Amino acid sequence: MNNIGRIKLRHLAISIVFVLGCFTLRGQTLEEAKELYLEGRYAEALPIFQIEYRSKPNDASLNHWLGVCLYETGNIRDAEKHLAYASQKKIPEAYIYLGELYTKMYRFDEAEKEFEKYRKIKRRDKEALARLEEKQAYADRLKRLVKRTEDIQIIDSIAVAKNKFLSAYRLSASSGSLVPMNEFFSDYPNSTLPVFINEKKDKIYFSQQDPERGLEICSMEKLLDNFGNRKILPPPVNDEKDQAYPFVMTDGVTLYFASTGHNSLGGYDLYVTRYNLSSDSYLNPNQINMPFNSPFNDYMMVIDEEKNVGWFATDRFLPKDSVCVYTFIPNREVTLIDSDDEQYLAKRARISSIKDTWKPGVDYSPLIALAKEKQALPEKEEGKGDFEFIIDDHHTYHKLSDFKSPTAGELFAKALTLQETLDRYQAELAAKREQYAESNAADKNKLADAILSLEKDTEALYKEIQQLTLQARNEEIRNMSR
Repeated sequence: MNNIGRIKLRHLAISIVFVLGCFTLRGQTLEEAKELYLEGRYAEALPIFQIEYRSKPNDASLNHWLGVCLYETGNIRDAEKHLAYASQKKIPEAYIYLGELYTKMYRFDEAEKEFEKYRKIKRRDKEALARLEEKQAYADRLKRLVKRTEDIQIIDSIAVAKNKFLSAYRLSASSGSLVPMNEFFSDYPNSTLPVFINEKKDKIYFSQQDPERGLEICSMEKLLDNFGNRKILPPPVNDEKDQAYPFVMTDGVTLYFASTGHNSLGGYDLYVTRYNLSSDSYLNPNQINMPFNSPFNDYMMVIDEEKNVGWFATDRFLPKDSVCVYTFIPNREVTLIDSDDEQYLAKRARISSIKDTWKPGVDYSPLIALAKEKQALPEKEEGKGDFEFIIDDHHTYHKLSDFKSPTAGELFAKALTLQETLDRYQAELAAKREQYAESNAADKNKLADAILSLEKDTEALYKEIQQLTLQARNEEIRNMSR
């Protein structure tokens, strides 16, 4: 069969799968979707509401349900359209959801209008008013923090797959190194949380799950050929909820980490503390200012003093499996933006455009290039391979030549090629979303179609890569068992 024939068959197979999928979803009724919705199973209800919406786009209740499901599953931008429509049609619950959405986008005046509509219609409902008071208190807190946005120069950004985000951190040797836990500890095969290794390579910091207390930051020291003497960092570093993503400055005492506790804004927030040598304790952690923190997940703050750059990661306004890693110039001391323009402050806090943060007339290209320079690998890492692909508990491959099955090798090689395309798509998506935030209404309409198309392509590509890697692993295991 020639290539054209194979392509046609592949497209036909994809079409059949898509149609069967639609029939499966159609088999689930709107009433079942409502039940899932009421149970808080928004991800399961979402595709059913999406299908129903295509035939009834002007149904106010359907717009509300769809908007809430999108919001609760992290798709803030798409949720706005549906919740705004439901709000116009005077659905009470849409008011509070839309107000909360506007709050997270730092559009506080619009949020207050929605909250006020909710207050009027629920004025005799004490439970609803208590809920509203909580949302408004959170909005007031964010509004105060936006006014304290740090004047930081963000010189670059890249959107990457969440499980590969450490590849964006190009530390110089003097700043230590970051490696995924599953590459450092053989007994953590599924964890891609980072391990920080100091410059001397005699101490590491990482997170470990405690069944009762959640993730806790720990340290270990080099003992002969292995690391041992594990210590759990004491309070106030390890708090309720999860602590992770540690990084220690070259002074050996300044610790950056992320936490879902410590009164975070939502998800992980970034904190900094210092180790007190005389008392063998840590100072109370300080929550870092906006734009580093947000109502979304913000983590892995790293500062490279040799390069004079820093990095941090965030999933704000991104698909579930993606993050954006920003490169910035660290301030020697905290400097806040001096402005009374609330919209400008909100844009800087939200990082609507990294160019808004640049100083006039400054050429950042040399520093951007320096930030991207890779650290030379330690001797023990040289020649390790091109990737890490776990086959089973006893076999991990690093090169295509490791595959015993030619078919499995071909499948995985194709997955690697598609991964490069996926990385490019995700970077392009991030750029278009940034452009969308700065565009006028006419340009937004054009960009919206392009963004939607690219999101669909990205999702399809991701699923294909997952399928290929699964097929490669299964084929290799079958070959090994013969």
